[in-house]
Amino acid sequence: MALKLHTIVASTRPGRIGPSIAQWFNDFAAEHGKFDPVLVDLAEFDLPVFDEPEHPRLRHYHHAHTRAWSESVTEADAFVFVTPEYNYGPPPSLLNALNYLALEWNYTPAGFVSYGGISGGMRAVQVTKQIITTFKMMPIPEGVPMPMVFQNLENGKLKPADVYKTSAAAMLDELHKWAEALKNVRAAHKASLQRKAEAA
Repeated sequence: MALKLHTIVASTRPGRIGPSIAQWFNDFAAEHGKFDPVLVDLAEFDLPVFDEPEHPRLRHYHHAHTRAWSESVTEADAFVFVTPEYNYGPPPSLLNALNYLALEWNYTPAGFVSYGGISGGMRAVQVTKQIITTFKMMPIPEGVPMPMVFQNLENGKLKPADVYKTSAAAMLDELHKWAEALKNVRAAHKASLQRKAEAA
């Protein structure tokens, strides 16, 4: 079976352009052929500001929205975060979603498609890379920055520049290498979590 790649739309605000960019990347990943791609929109989970009374590492979730988010993240072998840049950092919706969980993120590689003005969201990516290492994730160097992305939008859809496609292919190749390399570690980790859940 192909490894599962979740492309996560990080922005949840009204009027966002993240879904159109994420849709393009998810379709590109399907054509690329190395992953089974799944498009995941954070807005659909409607996560409030972190409201679990217990630490995420315990996985004693009290709310349905947390359990749904946990199930989604657990299914993935790799992640691509499609994110804008807010004040030189990632959107609070992404930070909140990351902080809801702990062990579910472990031993997965992550790439970024970032967009915005002149920086193409790269400052947000650098901040987020540092954060996700605390979840034992592997952020890869390859990425797809999209500076001045509005020039490549037409009627709400992305018209991808050739450099987007070249960068996306390189990132997917590298993501797949890491996902394959970590597959056995990830499988053992998930089995351990399942045994602990059954024993609880």
